[in-house]
Amino acid sequence: MPSLDAPSDAPVRVPEITIYFWIVKILTTGAGEAISDSLAHINHALAAGVGGVGLIIALVIQFRIRRYLAWTYWFAVLMVAIFGTMAADVVHDGLHIGYLTSTSVFAVALLVIFVWWHRGEHTLSIHSITTRRREVFYWATVIATFALGTAAGDMTADTFGWGYLRSGIVFAVIIALVGIVYYLVARNTPRERRYDATSTVAAFWFAYILTRPLGASFADWFGKPHEKTGLGYGDGTVGLVMLAAIVIVVAFLAVTKVDVPDENGRLPEQALMAERAPL
Repeated sequence: MPSLDAPSDAPVRVPEITIYFWIVKILTTGAGEAISDSLAHINHALAAGVGGVGLIIALVIQFRIRRYLAWTYWFAVLMVAIFGTMAADVVHDGLHIGYLTSTSVFAVALLVIFVWWHRGEHTLSIHSITTRRREVFYWATVIATFALGTAAGDMTADTFGWGYLRSGIVFAVIIALVGIVYYLVARNTPRERRYDATSTVAAFWFAYILTRPLGASFADWFGKPHEKTGLGYGDGTVGLVMLAAIVIVVAFLAVTKVDVPDENGRLPEQALMAERAPL
């Protein structure tokens, strides 16, 4: 079993944050919601088995890989999405705990993980995931964000009575505002400190949490029947369409490696621009 620690110059085990990152992240949230709900309609034990076993397999593969690979990373995120939906639904349907309460509990759990992570590693930056210990914290955080986001999305749609479409629009607006704040802060932050600045790290994780209810709300809007404020296309159909979209985008990432920086920390397009720049 490899040590949890690795050399500080070890390759980063997560992708660079590009537009493709957010596209696939939102697709996985929607696919996870739709696939989990579709399996639950067939059999709750089947949903639990696929979510739990699939998550274990995905994380074992991910931890055995020494650097970021698009297929293994996004497979793990997808299984976290399915498991997170299942966990939130079990808390609500199985334990009969309201969405407001479960959202609060998951928020506290996420806060505890963040505090624990920061006290041990002194950073919450996704660009610092170069050791197995930090990767453990990272995936624990991801699982908590998916469970929190699922509960929050269901809370706004059901408890607050907003419905799926209105919930999705609200989360989209909030994420857009976070993006604007991030842009304004990053523009005035030196490039070498931009990724690790407290404000930008906080903006990243806030947006990361909100992409879960954003994707799940629109997936539910497309999949759920009309009487539940949906369009009625079916969870299975929505899940398959989003899964196909994930495969296409991840295949593009695996081939082009546009989300993998070089030894100088530059993405392929940045390196190309530097080569074309006049001396």
